[in-house]
Amino acid sequence: MNILIVKLSAIGDVIHTLPSLAALRRCHPDADITWVVEEAAADLLSGHPDLNRVIISGRKRWLRELRRGRIAAPLREMLFFFRELRSRKYDLVIDFHGLLKSAVIVLLSGGRRKLGYDSLQELSGLFYNEKIPEEMGKHAVERYLDFVRHIAGESWIARFAATPAFKIPVGEKEEQRAAALLDENSAILTTPEKNGGNSDSGGGEKEGGRFVAVNPVAFWETKLWEDEKFAELCDRLREKLGIGVVLTGGESAPLERICRKMRTRAVNLGGRTTLRELACIYRRAALLVTTDSGPMHLAAAMNTPVVALFGPTDPVRTGPYGSVHRVIRKGLPCMPCFRKRCETKRCMKEINVEEVFANVKELLNPV
Repeated sequence: MNILIVKLSAIGDVIHTLPSLAALRRCHPDADITWVVEEAAADLLSGHPDLNRVIISGRKRWLRELRRGRIAAPLREMLFFFRELRSRKYDLVIDFHGLLKSAVIVLLSGGRRKLGYDSLQELSGLFYNEKIPEEMGKHAVERYLDFVRHIAGESWIARFAATPAFKIPVGEKEEQRAAALLDENSAILTTPEKNGGNSDSGGGEKEGGRFVAVNPVAFWETKLWEDEKFAELCDRLREKLGIGVVLTGGESAPLERICRKMRTRAVNLGGRTTLRELACIYRRAALLVTTDSGPMHLAAAMNTPVVALFGPTDPVRTGPYGSVHRVIRKGLPCMPCFRKRCETKRCMKEINVEEVFANVKELLNPV
């Protein structure tokens, strides 16, 4: 049996689909399973033990090059992508994405069963010959598992896949790189902060070699918390709990802005890790403080506790998966609005440093 999974992006969405991949592999242990993914999240899937093949789409890069008048190279890559996509006859194609860009790939695949959500979002539902309802009141992980329930039956899920499995293929290479990054910054992580003895963990000494990871970035500006508040939070973690702080993100500059506003020091790993290396960093962290973003889901997949700051989106649908995590959000009447732009950004601005610090402290030092 040949199965094609279409889930192109983003990082969090791909992570949310991993339990469905694990369930499909257990349901069809001898199947040939292929996944089509875009470049940004491909690192999470390359060499995955439950996959036979990964096909990488350079769609965003192709479009950029075409707009710049570079025609030949992207067209060659697009033709190669199409040939690779059609190199197998798929018995089942599942569109976990449910948008026009993914539905087109479903159509181009030539698969026999084309399974997707019964939805007309971007007209995607017109491309399938088999559909299931999309229950938006569920977490994304459970919504995606509905496809496996449809294929294998609810009783099979209850018996064999009741606990969703998040497999991220990290190896010795990634573990060593993560260890090296932390070792080269050990002086920053272990140097005690001078705070006049006003420490909740004994005079500002670093506690047990632990550190807190902080991810202050997000693609939507409405999901961002102020740099000043992140800086104050990091200072409190260092001064009051005596624990190290590691800032993570795709680029160094946004994190450096926060570092410049701090009284204490933090490690800036912005732009220095692959997704797999970042997964290893998060696995070593005591917890992660984060915006609603892909790294939030990566940490949750590595069983690292998360304190997540939520504004315009709905944590019921896309919050950190699992019961150990904390979500901080304000119950404003406009929430969730799912808007990428907002004049006031009140939902994030009303989150204060004290409540975030209190949640971090409780998770680090449970009674």
